[in-house]
Amino acid sequence: MSNREQRRVQVLNKVLVKEWGVAQAAKLIGVGERQVWRLLAAYRSEGVAGLVHGNRGRHPPQRTLEVVRERVVALATGRYDGANDSHFTELLHEREGMTLSRPTVRRILRGAGIRSPKRRRPPKHRSRRERFPQEGMLLQVDGSYHAWLEERGPWLTLVAGIDDATGTVPAAVFREREDSQGYFLLLRDVLERKGIPQALYSDRHSIFQRSAQEPESLEEQLAGERRPTQFGEALQTLGIGLILAHSPQAKGRIERLWGTLQSRLVTELRLAGARTVEEANRVLQEYLPKFNSQFAVPAAQGGSAYRGIEPHLDLNGILCFKYYRTVAGDNTVTLGEMTLQLLPGADRVSYARSRVEIQERLDGSVVVCHHGRVIATREAPSSPVTLRGRRSRGLPGGEQGRRQVWGSPRHEAAHLPAANPPQPSKPGPNHPWRRRAVLTKSLTS
Repeated sequence: MSNREQRRVQVLNKVLVKEWGVAQAAKLIGVGERQVWRLLAAYRSEGVAGLVHGNRGRHPPQRTLEVVRERVVALATGRYDGANDSHFTELLHEREGMTLSRPTVRRILRGAGIRSPKRRRPPKHRSRRERFPQEGMLLQVDGSYHAWLEERGPWLTLVAGIDDATGTVPAAVFREREDSQGYFLLLRDVLERKGIPQALYSDRHSIFQRSAQEPESLEEQLAGERRPTQFGEALQTLGIGLILAHSPQAKGRIERLWGTLQSRLVTELRLAGARTVEEANRVLQEYLPKFNSQFAVPAAQGGSAYRGIEPHLDLNGILCFKYYRTVAGDNTVTLGEMTLQLLPGADRVSYARSRVEIQERLDGSVVVCHHGRVIATREAPSSPVTLRGRRSRGLPGGEQGRRQVWGSPRHEAAHLPAANPPQPSKPGPNHPWRRRAVLTKSLTS
């Protein structure tokens, strides 16, 4: 008996000994008083069996026979292995003469632990999003890797932004690949031409969002939050919001832009005879005003939401790659294979053991800052260990042997000649390992 039926027995026993009334029993059991009288009659005549449902233990007449169920499972794991539920149901009807509904087949297969090879996503309702009402409120940014130069040159990535309100392209730049430097150049161009936008809308590229699989540092664990990416830190400094899309359809405006440019801009580049990324950028800057005048739409609200750049903002120090180092005892910091010597200033002689910020700027310069102030630096002489390492690898010393920082430590790996791999050494005849082997052999023989 179930717990529900056992509780009914206890309540009815109380009614039979006249401790409880029928009205009280009806409330406890959750039925009407007439039903309580029916249960009492069945309990008096049949006992506990009268309270058990009459269909218990009986199979419904429309239940699929066990032989049919076994046949369906055998066919699903054998002859028709790999077919989805709908296709398998059709095959059973066409080839095996078994007319079963798809829910029945699905129920049989799931009961046997067989899942459909292709799960069907539930349909989603999508609707067209309204444009933001004013220019500068939202810029959709993305990169398109395409044969922009056709067979005349390499494949390039066009990094661009499109205004959500007007459909104009305030800035764009050709890059060899989609990278953070390209988005820095794009943002700087937007800032210089228009101002600071309110927000950017992008995909979930690692340029904008740290990977969830990347382990957290000790500082992040103590702070309880992840550090932003290099580009994300620049957006936070400028007060620009970042909205991450969950699907390509969410940023459909810039996706449709790629379809237009991959048709029209490719032709413009062909007519101009562009073959390199520099030539492609020149053609692009000439074409953007023509594109904007042709495809722009009026914003729902006049004016501009772009914010002006405040005088105290140093764009060169914001739109750059930043690395944090602890100054060594000899007032040097290292970035890649480059070592910088910090020079004494008017307000401070030594920066040893201080935490400083190294900036790789877009113009190729490297700047060291401490509490927002730039420290005078020069390239430090190479240490003896570094010189011996260069000599062992066959590299020259001096300026030719030093690797340029910009485009090398984090952006483009420098390929150094590989050292000869060490050859495995062969143990000598008096090696302890050989003596143990000889002793073991003599004991076993």
